[in-house]
Amino acid sequence: MPILYVLAAVVWTAVMWAGFVYVFPPLFGITLAVVTVAAFGYYYVIACRALVPAGAAGLSPVKPSDGRYRHYLVGQVWRDWLALVREVGPRVHRMADASVRRLTTVLLRGWWGFFLFPVWAALCGGIVLAAVPVVLIGAALTVLYAVVAAIGLAGWLVCVALLAGLDRLLSIRGRILQTCPHPSCYRRIGLPVYVCPRCTRRHGRLVPSTAGAFRHVCACGARLPTTVALGRYRLTAHCPHCAGRLPDRIGRVRVEPVPFIGGPAAGKTTFMFLAIRALHARSREIEGHVAFVEQRHQQAYAGAVAEFARGGRLAKTGPELPLATMVDAELPHEHRILYLFDPAGELFTGAASVEALRYLDHSEALVFVLDPFALPEVQRSLTEDERARLRTTSGEAPSDEDPSDTLQRVLNDLRSRKDRGRQRRVAVVVTKTDLLLGTSVGRDVRADPRAWLDSLGLGNTLRTLDQLAEEVRVFPSGLDAPISALADLVGWVAGLTLSARGALIPDLPPDLSEVPPALPLRDPWRPKGRTPDFVPLGHQAGRWTLLTTLSLIPLATSLLTLHHLLP
Repeated sequence: MPILYVLAAVVWTAVMWAGFVYVFPPLFGITLAVVTVAAFGYYYVIACRALVPAGAAGLSPVKPSDGRYRHYLVGQVWRDWLALVREVGPRVHRMADASVRRLTTVLLRGWWGFFLFPVWAALCGGIVLAAVPVVLIGAALTVLYAVVAAIGLAGWLVCVALLAGLDRLLSIRGRILQTCPHPSCYRRIGLPVYVCPRCTRRHGRLVPSTAGAFRHVCACGARLPTTVALGRYRLTAHCPHCAGRLPDRIGRVRVEPVPFIGGPAAGKTTFMFLAIRALHARSREIEGHVAFVEQRHQQAYAGAVAEFARGGRLAKTGPELPLATMVDAELPHEHRILYLFDPAGELFTGAASVEALRYLDHSEALVFVLDPFALPEVQRSLTEDERARLRTTSGEAPSDEDPSDTLQRVLNDLRSRKDRGRQRRVAVVVTKTDLLLGTSVGRDVRADPRAWLDSLGLGNTLRTLDQLAEEVRVFPSGLDAPISALADLVGWVAGLTLSARGALIPDLPPDLSEVPPALPLRDPWRPKGRTPDFVPLGHQAGRWTLLTTLSLIPLATSLLTLHHLLP
Protein backbone atom coordinates (compact mmCIF):
# COMPACT_ATOMS: atom_id res chain seq x y z
CA MET A 1 0.00 0.00 0.00
CA PRO A 2 2.72 2.52 0.78
CA ILE A 3 4.16 1.76 -2.62
CA LEU A 4 0.80 2.67 -4.22
CA TYR A 5 0.73 5.96 -2.36
CA VAL A 6 4.23 6.74 -3.44
CA LEU A 7 3.38 5.80 -7.04
CA ALA A 8 0.24 7.95 -6.95
CA ALA A 9 2.23 10.85 -5.56
CA VAL A 10 4.80 10.45 -8.30
CA VAL A 11 2.10 10.32 -10.99
CA TRP A 12 0.31 13.37 -9.56
CA THR A 13 3.57 15.28 -9.35
CA ALA A 14 4.34 14.37 -12.95
CA VAL A 15 0.89 15.46 -14.07
CA MET A 16 1.19 18.76 -12.17
CA TRP A 17 4.65 19.34 -13.60
CA ALA A 18 3.47 18.61 -17.12
CA GLY A 19 0.34 20.71 -16.61
CA PHE A 20 2.15 23.76 -15.30
CA VAL A 21 4.99 23.43 -17.80
CA TYR A 22 3.11 22.58 -21.01
CA VAL A 23 -0.58 23.38 -20.41
CA PHE A 24 -0.64 26.34 -18.03
CA PRO A 25 1.39 28.91 -20.04
CA PRO A 26 -0.49 28.74 -23.36
CA LEU A 27 -3.87 28.25 -21.74
CA PHE A 28 -3.28 31.14 -19.34
CA GLY A 29 -2.18 33.42 -22.19
CA ILE A 30 -5.11 32.43 -24.37
CA THR A 31 -7.55 32.92 -21.49
CA LEU A 32 -6.06 36.30 -20.66
CA ALA A 33 -6.30 37.43 -24.29
CA VAL A 34 -9.79 36.04 -24.82
CA VAL A 35 -11.15 37.64 -21.65
CA THR A 36 -9.55 40.99 -22.50
CA VAL A 37 -10.91 40.94 -26.05
CA ALA A 38 -14.32 39.82 -24.78
CA ALA A 39 -14.44 42.65 -22.25
CA PHE A 40 -13.48 45.20 -24.92
CA GLY A 41 -15.98 43.66 -27.35
CA TYR A 42 -18.72 43.88 -24.75
CA TYR A 43 -17.81 47.51 -24.10
CA TYR A 44 -17.97 48.22 -27.83
CA VAL A 45 -21.37 46.55 -28.17
CA ILE A 46 -22.73 48.59 -25.26
CA ALA A 47 -21.18 51.76 -26.71
CA CYS A 48 -22.93 51.10 -30.01
CA ARG A 49 -26.22 50.48 -28.21
CA ALA A 50 -25.85 53.74 -26.30
CA LEU A 51 -24.44 56.03 -28.99
CA VAL A 52 -25.81 54.82 -32.32
CA PRO A 53 -29.64 54.86 -31.89
CA ALA A 54 -31.50 58.12 -32.55
CA GLY A 55 -34.12 57.60 -29.86
CA ALA A 56 -34.08 59.91 -26.84
CA ALA A 57 -34.70 57.02 -24.45
CA GLY A 58 -32.17 54.29 -23.96
CA LEU A 59 -29.08 53.51 -21.97
CA SER A 60 -28.27 57.23 -21.62
CA PRO A 61 -31.53 59.21 -21.93
CA VAL A 62 -31.40 62.73 -23.42
CA LYS A 63 -33.63 65.25 -21.68
CA PRO A 64 -34.05 69.04 -22.07
CA SER A 65 -33.14 71.48 -19.32
CA ASP A 66 -35.06 74.75 -18.78
CA GLY A 67 -37.07 74.18 -21.94
CA ARG A 68 -34.12 73.52 -24.24
CA TYR A 69 -31.33 71.04 -24.84
CA ARG A 70 -27.80 71.96 -23.85
CA HIS A 71 -25.08 71.30 -26.38
CA TYR A 72 -23.93 67.68 -26.44
CA LEU A 73 -20.32 68.45 -25.52
CA VAL A 74 -21.34 70.50 -22.48
CA GLY A 75 -23.19 67.87 -20.50
CA GLN A 76 -24.62 64.87 -22.31
CA VAL A 77 -21.23 63.61 -23.47
CA TRP A 78 -20.18 62.98 -19.86
CA ARG A 79 -23.51 61.42 -18.96
CA ASP A 80 -23.02 59.03 -21.87
CA TRP A 81 -19.60 58.00 -20.57
CA LEU A 82 -20.92 57.55 -17.05
CA ALA A 83 -23.72 55.36 -18.41
CA LEU A 84 -21.15 53.23 -20.28
CA VAL A 85 -19.00 52.81 -17.16
CA ARG A 86 -21.98 51.91 -15.01
CA GLU A 87 -23.18 49.36 -17.54
CA VAL A 88 -19.89 47.75 -18.61
CA GLY A 89 -17.89 47.67 -15.34
CA PRO A 90 -20.37 45.82 -13.08
CA ARG A 91 -21.44 43.55 -15.94
CA VAL A 92 -17.87 42.44 -16.71
CA HIS A 93 -17.19 41.88 -13.00
CA ARG A 94 -20.31 39.75 -12.62
CA MET A 95 -19.47 37.69 -15.70
CA ALA A 96 -15.89 37.09 -14.50
CA ASP A 97 -17.03 36.13 -11.01
CA ALA A 98 -19.64 33.75 -12.40
CA SER A 99 -17.06 32.17 -14.74
CA VAL A 100 -14.56 31.59 -11.92
CA ARG A 101 -17.23 30.04 -9.73
CA ARG A 102 -18.47 27.84 -12.56
CA LEU A 103 -14.97 26.65 -13.47
CA THR A 104 -14.20 25.88 -9.83
CA THR A 105 -17.35 23.84 -9.50
CA VAL A 106 -16.82 21.89 -12.72
CA LEU A 107 -13.05 21.30 -12.59
CA LEU A 108 -12.44 20.79 -8.88
CA ARG A 109 -15.64 19.12 -7.74
CA GLY A 110 -14.51 15.45 -8.16
CA TRP A 111 -11.36 13.34 -7.93
CA TRP A 112 -10.29 14.65 -11.34
CA GLY A 113 -9.75 17.98 -9.71
CA PHE A 114 -6.39 16.69 -8.42
CA PHE A 115 -5.25 16.34 -12.03
CA LEU A 116 -7.03 19.36 -13.63
CA PHE A 117 -5.69 21.87 -11.15
CA PRO A 118 -3.24 23.38 -13.72
CA VAL A 119 -6.13 23.84 -16.15
CA TRP A 120 -8.24 25.47 -13.47
CA ALA A 121 -5.36 27.71 -12.41
CA ALA A 122 -4.70 28.75 -16.01
CA LEU A 123 -8.34 29.53 -16.74
CA CYS A 124 -9.17 31.24 -13.46
CA GLY A 125 -5.81 33.01 -13.29
CA GLY A 126 -6.30 34.31 -16.83
CA ILE A 127 -9.77 35.55 -15.95
CA VAL A 128 -8.64 37.24 -12.73
CA LEU A 129 -5.45 38.76 -14.09
CA ALA A 130 -7.30 39.99 -17.20
CA ALA A 131 -8.52 42.74 -14.89
CA VAL A 132 -5.14 44.45 -15.32
CA PRO A 133 -5.25 44.91 -19.13
CA VAL A 134 -9.00 45.56 -18.98
CA VAL A 135 -8.46 48.37 -16.46
CA LEU A 136 -5.58 49.75 -18.52
CA ILE A 137 -7.65 49.66 -21.70
CA GLY A 138 -10.55 51.29 -19.86
CA ALA A 139 -8.26 54.03 -18.57
CA ALA A 140 -6.83 54.57 -22.06
CA LEU A 141 -10.32 54.75 -23.55
CA THR A 142 -11.37 57.19 -20.84
CA VAL A 143 -8.41 59.44 -21.59
CA LEU A 144 -9.06 59.15 -25.32
CA TYR A 145 -12.75 59.90 -24.79
CA ALA A 146 -11.91 62.95 -22.66
CA VAL A 147 -9.33 64.23 -25.16
CA VAL A 148 -11.70 63.91 -28.12
CA ALA A 149 -14.51 65.58 -26.16
CA ALA A 150 -12.18 68.36 -24.96
CA ILE A 151 -10.90 69.05 -28.49
CA GLY A 152 -14.45 69.16 -29.80
CA LEU A 153 -15.54 71.40 -26.93
CA ALA A 154 -12.65 73.80 -27.54
CA GLY A 155 -13.48 74.07 -31.23
CA TRP A 156 -17.14 74.55 -30.46
CA LEU A 157 -16.40 77.28 -27.89
CA VAL A 158 -14.40 79.11 -30.55
CA CYS A 159 -17.48 78.98 -32.81
CA VAL A 160 -19.63 80.30 -29.96
CA ALA A 161 -17.25 83.19 -29.33
CA LEU A 162 -16.95 84.06 -33.03
CA LEU A 163 -20.70 83.95 -33.63
CA ALA A 164 -21.47 85.99 -30.52
CA GLY A 165 -18.80 88.53 -31.46
CA LEU A 166 -20.04 88.76 -35.04
CA ASP A 167 -23.61 89.24 -33.88
CA ARG A 168 -22.49 91.97 -31.50
CA LEU A 169 -20.33 93.60 -34.17
CA LEU A 170 -23.22 93.72 -36.65
CA SER A 171 -25.43 95.21 -33.95
CA ILE A 172 -22.89 97.93 -33.19
CA ARG A 173 -22.19 98.61 -36.85
CA GLY A 174 -25.90 98.98 -37.59
CA ARG A 175 -26.45 101.01 -34.39
CA ILE A 176 -29.23 98.59 -33.53
CA LEU A 177 -31.43 99.93 -30.76
CA GLN A 178 -34.23 97.82 -29.29
CA THR A 179 -36.83 99.38 -27.02
CA CYS A 180 -40.34 98.54 -25.89
CA PRO A 181 -43.19 100.58 -27.41
CA HIS A 182 -45.76 99.65 -24.77
CA PRO A 183 -47.13 102.01 -22.11
CA SER A 184 -45.74 101.76 -18.58
CA CYS A 185 -42.66 99.99 -19.93
CA TYR A 186 -40.73 101.86 -22.64
CA ARG A 187 -37.54 100.14 -21.45
CA ARG A 188 -34.44 99.42 -23.47
CA ILE A 189 -34.17 95.77 -24.50
CA GLY A 190 -30.88 93.95 -24.64
CA LEU A 191 -32.39 90.79 -26.09
CA PRO A 192 -36.08 90.06 -26.72
CA VAL A 193 -37.81 86.90 -25.59
CA TYR A 194 -38.45 84.73 -28.64
CA VAL A 195 -41.35 82.33 -29.10
CA CYS A 196 -40.86 78.84 -30.48
CA PRO A 197 -43.18 78.60 -33.52
CA ARG A 198 -43.83 74.92 -32.88
CA CYS A 199 -44.79 74.79 -29.19
CA THR A 200 -45.02 78.55 -28.28
CA ARG A 201 -42.45 78.10 -25.50
CA ARG A 202 -40.59 81.35 -24.81
CA HIS A 203 -36.80 81.50 -24.91
CA GLY A 204 -35.07 84.34 -23.10
CA ARG A 205 -31.42 83.78 -24.10
CA LEU A 206 -31.48 82.84 -27.76
CA VAL A 207 -27.80 83.60 -28.40
CA PRO A 208 -24.70 81.46 -29.00
CA SER A 209 -24.21 79.79 -25.63
CA THR A 210 -24.00 76.42 -23.89
CA ALA A 211 -27.32 75.55 -25.51
CA GLY A 212 -25.83 75.78 -28.99
CA ALA A 213 -23.68 77.92 -31.25
CA PHE A 214 -25.73 78.07 -34.45
CA ARG A 215 -29.04 76.73 -33.16
CA HIS A 216 -30.79 76.13 -29.87
CA VAL A 217 -33.00 73.06 -29.72
CA CYS A 218 -36.31 73.67 -27.98
CA ALA A 219 -37.78 71.01 -25.72
CA CYS A 220 -40.19 70.21 -28.55
CA GLY A 221 -37.27 69.52 -30.89
CA ALA A 222 -37.49 72.70 -32.98
CA ARG A 223 -34.12 74.17 -33.99
CA LEU A 224 -34.09 77.94 -33.37
CA PRO A 225 -31.45 80.29 -34.87
CA THR A 226 -29.22 82.07 -32.38
CA THR A 227 -28.22 85.19 -34.34
CA VAL A 228 -29.92 87.74 -36.55
CA ALA A 229 -27.73 86.69 -39.48
CA LEU A 230 -29.02 83.11 -39.12
CA GLY A 231 -32.66 84.28 -39.08
CA ARG A 232 -33.50 84.91 -35.42
CA TYR A 233 -35.51 87.99 -36.46
CA ARG A 234 -38.06 85.72 -38.13
CA LEU A 235 -39.27 84.52 -34.74
CA THR A 236 -42.02 86.30 -32.83
CA ALA A 237 -40.42 88.57 -30.24
CA HIS A 238 -41.72 89.87 -26.90
CA CYS A 239 -40.42 92.40 -24.41
CA PRO A 240 -38.60 90.63 -21.55
CA HIS A 241 -39.87 93.25 -19.08
CA CYS A 242 -43.60 93.55 -19.84
CA ALA A 243 -44.12 90.58 -22.23
CA GLY A 244 -45.61 92.91 -24.85
CA ARG A 245 -45.39 91.93 -28.52
CA LEU A 246 -42.54 93.59 -30.40
CA PRO A 247 -42.53 94.46 -34.11
CA ASP A 248 -41.23 92.04 -36.70
CA ARG A 249 -37.60 92.44 -37.74
CA ILE A 250 -36.66 93.88 -34.37
CA GLY A 251 -32.98 93.27 -33.79
CA ARG A 252 -32.32 93.28 -37.52
CA VAL A 253 -33.04 96.98 -38.05
CA ARG A 254 -32.70 99.94 -35.74
CA VAL A 255 -35.63 101.14 -33.68
CA GLU A 256 -35.81 104.93 -33.83
CA PRO A 257 -37.92 106.47 -31.04
CA VAL A 258 -39.33 109.82 -32.17
CA PRO A 259 -41.10 111.64 -29.31
CA PHE A 260 -43.54 114.42 -30.20
CA ILE A 261 -43.46 117.09 -27.50
CA GLY A 262 -46.06 119.80 -27.14
CA GLY A 263 -48.79 121.15 -24.96
CA PRO A 264 -52.55 120.54 -25.27
CA ALA A 265 -54.03 121.29 -28.72
CA ALA A 266 -50.57 121.97 -30.15
CA GLY A 267 -51.30 119.83 -33.23
CA LYS A 268 -48.99 116.90 -32.47
CA THR A 269 -51.33 114.22 -33.83
CA THR A 270 -52.07 116.21 -36.98
CA PHE A 271 -48.39 116.78 -37.62
CA MET A 272 -47.59 113.10 -36.98
CA PHE A 273 -50.08 112.00 -39.63
CA LEU A 274 -48.79 114.65 -42.04
CA ALA A 275 -45.27 113.33 -41.41
CA ILE A 276 -46.34 109.74 -42.13
CA ARG A 277 -48.06 110.91 -45.31
CA ALA A 278 -44.90 112.67 -46.47
CA LEU A 279 -42.68 109.70 -45.59
CA HIS A 280 -45.00 107.35 -47.48
CA ALA A 281 -45.06 109.59 -50.55
CA ARG A 282 -41.29 109.98 -50.61
CA SER A 283 -40.67 106.25 -50.08
CA ARG A 284 -42.80 105.39 -53.11
CA GLU A 285 -40.87 107.89 -55.20
CA ILE A 286 -37.52 106.30 -54.32
CA GLU A 287 -38.90 102.74 -54.63
CA GLY A 288 -39.05 102.15 -50.91
CA HIS A 289 -41.81 100.83 -48.71
CA VAL A 290 -43.54 102.22 -45.62
CA ALA A 291 -46.07 100.20 -43.63
CA PHE A 292 -47.74 100.28 -40.26
CA VAL A 293 -46.70 97.52 -37.90
CA GLU A 294 -50.20 97.22 -36.40
CA GLN A 295 -53.58 97.28 -38.11
CA ARG A 296 -55.07 99.69 -35.57
CA HIS A 297 -52.49 102.33 -36.41
CA GLN A 298 -53.31 102.05 -40.10
CA GLN A 299 -57.00 102.39 -39.30
CA ALA A 300 -56.33 105.48 -37.17
CA TYR A 301 -54.33 107.00 -40.02
CA ALA A 302 -57.03 106.19 -42.56
CA GLY A 303 -59.60 107.83 -40.31
CA ALA A 304 -57.41 110.92 -40.01
CA VAL A 305 -56.99 111.15 -43.80
CA ALA A 306 -60.74 110.87 -44.25
CA GLU A 307 -61.28 113.58 -41.63
CA PHE A 308 -58.78 115.85 -43.37
CA ALA A 309 -60.57 115.30 -46.69
CA ARG A 310 -63.88 116.33 -45.10
CA GLY A 311 -62.30 119.43 -43.61
CA GLY A 312 -62.89 118.18 -40.08
CA ARG A 313 -60.70 118.06 -36.99
CA LEU A 314 -59.07 115.09 -35.31
CA ALA A 315 -60.33 113.84 -31.99
CA LYS A 316 -58.40 114.84 -28.92
CA THR A 317 -55.73 112.38 -27.75
CA GLY A 318 -56.65 110.46 -24.59
CA PRO A 319 -54.82 111.10 -21.31
CA GLU A 320 -53.33 107.60 -20.96
CA LEU A 321 -49.69 106.82 -21.66
CA PRO A 322 -49.26 106.32 -25.40
CA LEU A 323 -48.50 103.16 -27.31
CA ALA A 324 -46.00 104.06 -30.00
CA THR A 325 -47.35 104.30 -33.52
CA MET A 326 -44.95 101.86 -35.17
CA VAL A 327 -43.98 102.47 -38.79
CA ASP A 328 -41.71 100.09 -40.68
CA ALA A 329 -39.67 102.07 -43.22
CA GLU A 330 -37.79 99.94 -45.74
CA LEU A 331 -35.83 102.14 -48.11
CA PRO A 332 -33.32 101.18 -50.83
CA HIS A 333 -30.30 101.50 -48.54
CA GLU A 334 -31.71 101.94 -45.04
CA HIS A 335 -34.24 100.29 -42.77
CA ARG A 336 -35.85 101.71 -39.66
CA ILE A 337 -38.68 100.86 -37.31
CA LEU A 338 -40.02 104.23 -36.20
CA TYR A 339 -41.67 104.53 -32.80
CA LEU A 340 -43.78 107.69 -33.03
CA PHE A 341 -44.85 108.69 -29.53
CA ASP A 342 -47.81 111.07 -29.53
CA PRO A 343 -49.01 111.59 -25.94
CA ALA A 344 -51.75 113.92 -24.83
CA GLY A 345 -50.51 117.46 -24.27
CA GLU A 346 -51.76 117.30 -20.70
CA LEU A 347 -48.96 114.82 -19.92
CA PHE A 348 -46.44 117.64 -20.45
CA THR A 349 -48.09 120.05 -18.02
CA GLY A 350 -46.59 118.47 -14.87
CA ALA A 351 -43.13 117.22 -13.92
CA ALA A 352 -44.49 113.93 -12.52
CA SER A 353 -46.35 113.07 -15.72
CA VAL A 354 -43.28 113.93 -17.82
CA GLU A 355 -41.21 111.50 -15.72
CA ALA A 356 -43.62 108.71 -16.70
CA LEU A 357 -42.64 109.14 -20.37
CA ARG A 358 -39.62 106.87 -20.06
CA TYR A 359 -39.25 106.53 -23.82
CA LEU A 360 -37.46 109.88 -23.60
CA ASP A 361 -34.52 107.97 -22.08
CA HIS A 362 -33.67 106.35 -25.43
CA SER A 363 -34.32 109.08 -27.97
CA GLU A 364 -31.67 110.65 -30.17
CA ALA A 365 -34.17 112.98 -31.82
CA LEU A 366 -37.03 115.15 -30.58
CA VAL A 367 -39.88 116.86 -32.36
CA PHE A 368 -41.01 119.92 -30.42
CA VAL A 369 -44.46 120.82 -31.73
CA LEU A 370 -45.15 124.47 -30.99
CA ASP A 371 -48.61 126.00 -31.18
CA PRO A 372 -47.93 129.62 -32.21
CA PHE A 373 -51.27 130.77 -30.85
CA ALA A 374 -50.21 129.60 -27.38
CA LEU A 375 -47.34 132.12 -27.37
CA PRO A 376 -48.14 135.15 -25.18
CA GLU A 377 -46.69 137.58 -27.73
CA VAL A 378 -48.90 136.19 -30.49
CA GLN A 379 -51.99 136.34 -28.28
CA ARG A 380 -51.30 139.97 -27.45
CA SER A 381 -50.75 140.83 -31.11
CA LEU A 382 -54.04 139.38 -32.44
CA THR A 383 -56.83 141.78 -33.27
CA GLU A 384 -60.44 141.05 -32.38
CA ASP A 385 -61.25 140.34 -36.02
CA GLU A 386 -58.36 137.89 -36.22
CA ARG A 387 -59.48 136.17 -33.02
CA ALA A 388 -63.02 135.82 -34.33
CA ARG A 389 -61.81 134.48 -37.66
CA LEU A 390 -59.54 131.96 -35.94
CA ARG A 391 -62.36 130.73 -33.70
CA THR A 392 -64.54 130.25 -36.76
CA THR A 393 -61.80 128.52 -38.75
CA SER A 394 -60.15 126.31 -36.15
CA GLY A 395 -63.11 125.76 -33.85
CA GLU A 396 -60.87 125.39 -30.80
CA ALA A 397 -59.24 127.72 -28.31
CA PRO A 398 -55.44 127.88 -28.11
CA SER A 399 -53.68 126.19 -25.23
CA ASP A 400 -53.12 128.08 -22.00
CA GLU A 401 -49.77 126.28 -21.62
CA ASP A 402 -46.78 128.38 -22.62
CA PRO A 403 -44.67 126.25 -25.04
CA SER A 404 -41.50 127.40 -23.28
CA ASP A 405 -42.75 125.91 -20.00
CA THR A 406 -43.59 122.64 -21.73
CA LEU A 407 -40.15 122.37 -23.27
CA GLN A 408 -38.42 123.29 -20.01
CA ARG A 409 -40.10 120.42 -18.15
CA VAL A 410 -38.94 117.98 -20.80
CA LEU A 411 -35.40 119.35 -20.74
CA ASN A 412 -35.28 119.06 -16.96
CA ASP A 413 -36.23 115.38 -17.26
CA LEU A 414 -33.71 114.76 -20.03
CA ARG A 415 -30.90 116.18 -17.91
CA SER A 416 -31.35 113.23 -15.52
CA ARG A 417 -29.93 110.94 -18.21
CA LYS A 418 -26.30 109.89 -18.08
CA ASP A 419 -25.59 111.88 -21.23
CA ARG A 420 -27.45 114.89 -19.82
CA GLY A 421 -30.14 114.48 -22.45
CA ARG A 422 -27.83 115.00 -25.39
CA GLN A 423 -29.66 114.71 -28.73
CA ARG A 424 -28.48 114.33 -32.29
CA ARG A 425 -31.41 116.09 -33.92
CA VAL A 426 -34.17 118.39 -32.64
CA ALA A 427 -36.95 119.66 -34.89
CA VAL A 428 -38.99 122.67 -33.77
CA VAL A 429 -42.26 122.50 -35.69
CA VAL A 430 -44.42 125.61 -35.76
CA THR A 431 -47.90 124.25 -36.46
CA LYS A 432 -51.04 125.90 -37.83
CA THR A 433 -49.06 128.20 -40.09
CA ASP A 434 -51.86 127.99 -42.65
CA LEU A 435 -53.97 129.88 -40.09
CA LEU A 436 -51.08 132.00 -38.82
CA LEU A 437 -50.43 133.47 -42.27
CA GLY A 438 -53.80 135.21 -42.07
CA THR A 439 -52.67 137.31 -39.11
CA SER A 440 -50.49 140.38 -39.06
CA VAL A 441 -48.08 138.87 -36.55
CA GLY A 442 -47.56 135.65 -38.50
CA ARG A 443 -47.42 136.66 -42.14
CA ASP A 444 -43.60 136.23 -42.22
CA VAL A 445 -43.42 132.91 -40.38
CA ARG A 446 -42.59 130.81 -43.45
CA ALA A 447 -39.92 133.16 -44.73
CA ASP A 448 -37.62 132.62 -41.73
CA PRO A 449 -39.34 130.66 -38.94
CA ARG A 450 -36.32 130.76 -36.61
CA ALA A 451 -36.01 134.54 -36.83
CA TRP A 452 -39.77 134.81 -36.35
CA LEU A 453 -39.60 132.80 -33.11
CA ASP A 454 -36.62 134.85 -31.97
CA SER A 455 -38.62 138.03 -32.49
CA LEU A 456 -41.32 136.67 -30.18
CA GLY A 457 -38.92 136.10 -27.30
CA LEU A 458 -37.99 132.43 -27.91
CA GLY A 459 -34.37 133.14 -28.76
CA ASN A 460 -33.08 131.81 -25.43
CA THR A 461 -35.17 128.67 -25.85
CA LEU A 462 -33.69 128.03 -29.29
CA ARG A 463 -30.16 128.62 -28.02
CA THR A 464 -30.81 126.13 -25.20
CA LEU A 465 -31.81 123.58 -27.84
CA ASP A 466 -28.65 124.40 -29.81
CA GLN A 467 -26.62 123.43 -26.75
CA LEU A 468 -28.64 120.23 -26.28
CA ALA A 469 -28.53 118.92 -29.84
CA GLU A 470 -25.97 118.56 -32.59
CA GLU A 471 -28.40 120.20 -35.01
CA VAL A 472 -31.69 122.07 -34.61
CA ARG A 473 -34.10 122.80 -37.45
CA VAL A 474 -37.20 124.98 -37.36
CA PHE A 475 -40.01 124.00 -39.71
CA PRO A 476 -43.29 125.82 -40.42
CA SER A 477 -46.11 123.28 -40.76
CA GLY A 478 -49.75 123.34 -41.67
CA LEU A 479 -52.32 121.38 -43.62
CA ASP A 480 -50.97 122.98 -46.79
CA ALA A 481 -47.29 122.36 -46.02
CA PRO A 482 -45.34 121.03 -49.04
CA ILE A 483 -44.92 117.29 -48.77
CA SER A 484 -41.41 117.40 -50.25
CA ALA A 485 -40.07 119.74 -47.57
CA LEU A 486 -41.88 117.81 -44.86
CA ALA A 487 -40.45 114.52 -46.16
CA ASP A 488 -36.95 115.97 -45.94
CA LEU A 489 -37.59 116.97 -42.33
CA VAL A 490 -39.01 113.56 -41.39
CA GLY A 491 -36.09 111.75 -43.00
CA TRP A 492 -33.64 113.98 -41.16
CA VAL A 493 -35.34 113.44 -37.79
CA ALA A 494 -35.43 109.66 -38.30
CA GLY A 495 -31.83 109.51 -39.51
CA LEU A 496 -32.90 108.34 -42.97
CA THR A 497 -31.62 109.38 -46.37
CA LEU A 498 -34.64 110.40 -48.44
CA SER A 499 -33.10 111.90 -51.55
CA ALA A 500 -35.91 112.61 -53.99
CA ARG A 501 -35.66 112.55 -57.79
CA GLY A 502 -38.41 115.09 -58.29
CA ALA A 503 -40.94 117.34 -56.63
CA LEU A 504 -43.79 115.68 -54.81
CA ILE A 505 -47.39 116.81 -55.09
CA PRO A 506 -48.13 118.99 -52.03
CA ASP A 507 -51.82 118.11 -51.88
CA LEU A 508 -53.54 115.84 -49.40
CA PRO A 509 -54.32 112.34 -50.65
CA PRO A 510 -57.72 112.48 -52.37
CA ASP A 511 -58.73 109.00 -51.21
CA LEU A 512 -57.73 106.19 -48.90
CA SER A 513 -55.67 104.47 -51.59
CA GLU A 514 -52.78 106.61 -50.41
CA VAL A 515 -52.86 105.08 -46.94
CA PRO A 516 -49.71 103.06 -46.14
CA PRO A 517 -50.54 99.39 -45.71
CA ALA A 518 -50.29 97.44 -42.51
CA LEU A 519 -47.61 94.79 -42.50
CA PRO A 520 -49.24 91.51 -43.53
CA LEU A 521 -49.32 88.76 -40.96
CA ARG A 522 -46.23 86.74 -41.62
CA ASP A 523 -46.67 83.05 -42.24
CA PRO A 524 -45.45 81.14 -39.20
CA TRP A 525 -41.83 80.23 -39.67
CA ARG A 526 -41.55 76.49 -39.93
CA PRO A 527 -38.53 75.37 -37.92
CA LYS A 528 -36.64 72.21 -38.69
CA GLY A 529 -35.89 69.64 -36.07
CA ARG A 530 -36.94 66.29 -34.68
CA THR A 531 -39.69 65.44 -32.27
CA PRO A 532 -38.86 64.97 -28.56
CA ASP A 533 -38.82 61.19 -29.11
CA PHE A 534 -35.47 61.57 -30.88
CA VAL A 535 -32.19 63.11 -29.79
CA PRO A 536 -31.27 66.43 -31.43
CA LEU A 537 -29.17 66.17 -34.57
CA GLY A 538 -26.23 67.79 -32.79
CA HIS A 539 -26.31 65.13 -30.10
CA GLN A 540 -26.42 62.32 -32.63
CA ALA A 541 -23.59 63.84 -34.66
CA GLY A 542 -21.50 64.19 -31.50
CA ARG A 543 -22.16 60.61 -30.46
CA TRP A 544 -21.32 59.19 -33.86
CA THR A 545 -18.14 61.26 -34.05
CA LEU A 546 -17.01 60.01 -30.65
CA LEU A 547 -17.83 56.39 -31.46
CA THR A 548 -16.03 56.59 -34.80
CA THR A 549 -12.97 58.12 -33.18
CA LEU A 550 -12.94 55.56 -30.38
CA SER A 551 -13.17 52.81 -33.01
CA LEU A 552 -10.59 54.04 -35.50
CA ILE A 553 -7.82 55.05 -33.10
CA PRO A 554 -7.57 51.65 -31.31
CA LEU A 555 -7.82 49.87 -34.66
CA ALA A 556 -5.08 52.01 -36.15
CA THR A 557 -2.92 51.50 -33.05
CA SER A 558 -3.36 47.71 -33.26
CA LEU A 559 -2.47 47.62 -36.95
CA LEU A 560 0.65 49.71 -36.40
CA THR A 561 1.70 47.45 -33.53
CA LEU A 562 1.25 44.33 -35.64
CA HIS A 563 3.13 45.95 -38.48
CA HIS A 564 6.15 46.52 -36.25
CA LEU A 565 5.99 43.13 -34.54
CA LEU A 566 5.54 40.96 -37.61
CA PRO A 567 8.48 40.53 -39.99
